Formats: sequence, C-alpha cells, structure tokens
Amino acid sequence: MTISEILQYCMSKPGAEQSVHSDWKATQVKVGDVLFAMVKEVEGRPAASLKTSPELADLLRQQHDDVRPSKHLNKAHWSTVYLDGSIPGSQIYYLVDASYQQAVELLPETTRQQLSV
Repeated sequence: MTISEILQYCMSKPGAEQSVHSDWKATQVKVGDVLFAMVKEVEGRPAASLKTSPELADLLRQQHDDVRPSKHLNKAHWSTVYLDGSIPGSQIYYLVDASYQQAVELLPETTRQQLSV
C-alpha cells in the first residue's frame, strides 16, 4: 500500500480533512478537530499512525514487526503501521476505520449527526 492510497481511503470518510503538520513533516487527517491518522515516511518507508485501544495496540505489536508505538503520539493508543510490510491492506483499512470511529465518538453529538456515520 502507498501513502497516496491510504490518504485517499482516509479522505473518503465523511468529514475528513487533511493538513500538513510542519514539525513532523506528516499529513494529518482529522474529522472535526480530532486526529485519526498521521501519514508520512518513517525510516524511508511509507507509514501511518493510527489510534486503537491499548489492548489491540499491544496485540498488533506482538504479532507484527511492522507495527510499532508512534514516536510523537500517545504510545498506549497510537501505533505506526508500515504500509509496505507484512500487514494486508484489508487489515490496514480496518485499522483506519477503527481509528476514524474512535475520533467520531469524541465529537459533539450535533457534529456526529451532521456526518451521518
């Protein structure tokens, strides 16, 4: 999977907006004001930081060398997933969906209703 492909998938989510985080040289994808993906090259490889439950983050890190704690985000919840590694694209899309859903749940009720998700 490429950075372009994951960004396209992230931007297909209702209310998704992207911007550049200049300090980290990364593309941020948010819904409302809540971050759900951070996409950039890490160690020369395409990668995305995605939010999960701490339990899922631990499980993924144990099962896959291509999933690591995110450097600049809360390591209990945020994992950096290498897009060109052993994790199938379908699982990466699932993780994007889960991260997006967690972000939506943090939005005010009126904003969630406007997204109709």
